[in-house]
Amino acid sequence: MVFSSLIFIFLFLPFMIFIYYLSPRFLRNLVLLIGSFVFYAWGEPIYILIMIFSTVFDYVNGLLIEKYKNQKIVTKSIILLSMTVNLGILCFFKYYGFIIANINVIFNLSMKSTHLPLPIGISFYTFQTISYVIDVYRGEVCAQKNIISFGTYVAMFPQLVAGPIVRYKDIIKELSNRKENIRLFGEGIQLFIIGLSKKVLLANNIGILWNSIKGVSPHEISVFSAWTGIIAFTFQIYFDFSGYSDMAIGLGKIFGFHLTKNFNYPYTSKSVTEFWRRWHISLGTWFREYLYIPLGGNRVGRGTQYKNLLIVWFLTGLWHGASWNFIIWGLYFGMFGTIEKIFLLRCLENRSSWIRHIYTMMVVTIGWVFFEFESMYLAIDFIKTMFGWNVSVWMDEKGVYDLYTNLLLFVLLFICSTPFPKNMIYKWRQKCSVVKDIILSFGTIILLVICTAYLVNESYNPFLYFRF
Repeated sequence: MVFSSLIFIFLFLPFMIFIYYLSPRFLRNLVLLIGSFVFYAWGEPIYILIMIFSTVFDYVNGLLIEKYKNQKIVTKSIILLSMTVNLGILCFFKYYGFIIANINVIFNLSMKSTHLPLPIGISFYTFQTISYVIDVYRGEVCAQKNIISFGTYVAMFPQLVAGPIVRYKDIIKELSNRKENIRLFGEGIQLFIIGLSKKVLLANNIGILWNSIKGVSPHEISVFSAWTGIIAFTFQIYFDFSGYSDMAIGLGKIFGFHLTKNFNYPYTSKSVTEFWRRWHISLGTWFREYLYIPLGGNRVGRGTQYKNLLIVWFLTGLWHGASWNFIIWGLYFGMFGTIEKIFLLRCLENRSSWIRHIYTMMVVTIGWVFFEFESMYLAIDFIKTMFGWNVSVWMDEKGVYDLYTNLLLFVLLFICSTPFPKNMIYKWRQKCSVVKDIILSFGTIILLVICTAYLVNESYNPFLYFRF
């Protein structure tokens, strides 16, 4: 089940809200937990057992670490056990086939591997349980004594499928004492509908264009079409994932939680380093706090810093998927991040903001080619086409037609990827009257109606980060 489905919007969510607010406050975590299990088990019921195991396992680990906090050998052993088991489960389901395939290539073997469906959200809740155990070990939080509350933290359906990755220390107070109110509920509904609109009206529609271009061999399209297509994908992945994150944060508000912000207009960045501070913020924060800083962070020599950066980026790429294209994608951004840290950021400081922005978006857009094409041969061929190495045709009728028929959509995508709409609405509300609030609410309802109309007739409704 995904947030942008009619079953979720008009069946599951209203039922959950009704039961949740009808329940006494001391039962609301239990209601959320049961509802989250139903949400998770909707598509793959058997994998609920893995989530339950991870929840109970790290709940016990947290208690044991707190109990033996003065015995470093014991607590370190528990940490090691927790990370080994959690990452072992993740690697088995996510990387088993990838590892076997590469062993076969390296050693010229023919071992067979069974295709295992990836448990939904396992990459996200694994990182959440690991961070919880580490924070208890560090003494930053106390172990949760109530397993229902801990289970709610792990399984909470708003952030389960695609994040944001929620750290226990960020919502510990709200797990036991949150204040639901009409204002927060209204903000949550509005943010959910805005996210839904970004996903259904923007990402899905531009994704249709990208699919039509991607489906043709890179040797058979023009340079113009190649750039039109990858720019379309650049917008699609942003509005798809940021829309889903907005829906998740909005759902959190409906149930009284303030989930962490996951995107901050990354396409307005003036460097690759800034881009990754604005894109998938919760993942970047997780890797910084639980990998980069423990490896030494900025406290070690420059050579070690650069090595650690590449390690983090290698694992960031690998986290996204069991395929070499994701590893190349991660190392590609790790290379630019390292080069910027060495000297490029200083060089860019004296350049105009437009030059810095064009440089950043060029790097990011080319990077999305590696992310999207699982075959490295296709990715390289597509990049060659983008720069005219594969074809002699720079522009053709189909490329012009694709741009012409989607020009208004591209303009809308460009505007909505900047803070401009949000700032305009904020300024408008500053001079506020009750009438303006009513107009905004009415506009939100119209967006929901339009999204519903699209979902009723729409056969193309993917969620790109669902597989991660």
